[in-house]
Parts: sequence; C-alpha cells; structure tokens
Amino acid sequence: MTVGTDPHLALVRPVTPRTAGCEECLATHSPWVHLRLCLTCGHVGCCDSSPNRHARRHAAADGHPIVASLEPGENWRWCFVHEALV
Repeated sequence: MTVGTDPHLALVRPVTPRTAGCEECLATHSPWVHLRLCLTCGHVGCCDSSPNRHARRHAAADGHPIVASLEPGENWRWCFVHEALV
C-alpha cells in the first residue's frame, strides 16, 4: 500500500488532542515514551514503545486505526490495521 491510498484515511477528521498526555496513563499515573493522536476522535495514547501501548489499544477497541505523532518535529500518520505510514 502506498502513502495516501489507505482506505482508513476516510475516518480522519479534524481533531484537537483531548489531553496533554496519554489519557489512560494520566489516569493511572503510568509512564509513557511517545504520544500518538487518534485522527478520528482526538484521543491521546502512548506509543508501542510505552509499557501500556494505549494508542494501539484505542485503535483496536474503538475502530479508529489512523494516528499521528504528537512528538515535536514529527509529521507522520500511521495505520494500525495495515501497519504502514499513510
């Protein structure tokens, strides 16, 4: 699959991050490594290098597969279903 052709891109909406950190980690006082923004609803979750992998869990549970990096200087989107940049 090439960048920009993923059918899940139809789920992308204009969103604003709902929290300043991983929503679930903030609630449980857990650490995270990097943050990912759900481009369907604005959920902020932690990356796969984090202990709890909340961004991936949110994508699976809510059917919101496209995330963007919330890290400074990074500008990319990822599809959890296709395991690819989009």
